[in-house]
Amino acid sequence: MTEKPAASGLDALVREVRACRVCIDRPDKAPLPHEPRPVLQVSSTARLCLCGQAPGTRVHQSGRPFTDPSGDRLRDWLGIGEETFYDAGKLAIVPMGFCFPGLDDKGGDLPPRAECRKAWHDRVFAAMPQIELVIVIGQYAQAYHLGTRRQKTLTQTVANWRAHFDEEGGEGPKVLPLPHPSWRNNAWLKKNPWFEADLLPVLRHQVARLI
Repeated sequence: MTEKPAASGLDALVREVRACRVCIDRPDKAPLPHEPRPVLQVSSTARLCLCGQAPGTRVHQSGRPFTDPSGDRLRDWLGIGEETFYDAGKLAIVPMGFCFPGLDDKGGDLPPRAECRKAWHDRVFAAMPQIELVIVIGQYAQAYHLGTRRQKTLTQTVANWRAHFDEEGGEGPKVLPLPHPSWRNNAWLKKNPWFEADLLPVLRHQVARLI
């Protein structure tokens, strides 16, 4: 009997991701408390990638990334509408955890599952070498994409965005760090007016250039 050739390419990888059950079948700690529903948006043509934390309850239900008030604010930050945002050919979305991780005792979202990053992220980004800019939202995405270049706090990392974006000679795409667009960060935005005054114009210019 002739064996079928091994699947290859980004489409095959996405099929693997969507069928993933590693956090239930081989969890690092407690298994995922519900059925997995991996959420991501990728293509071989997108030059811009968003990398956030993990789907919340609304995204788990919809199966589409950022279908919540945070998504509305994020699209405003980017200067684009839903049609462009959900065009995989223009914009990739790769959260650090593809599935909703569940809620903690206080009703907040748990951190992204570590199994997801270890199983998939290096492979997904290796399959998209055309990506020129990664927008990293929150501390988990910043830890993965910036590594030791990340500062001690999220505020320091975002405030140092020019160093990450203007870095010369580094391997891979450029990186722009952002805070999470959640309403919980309203106080942070008021305390840090430089974010909207200095960083957002650069972000919107780069999004328009790449999309």
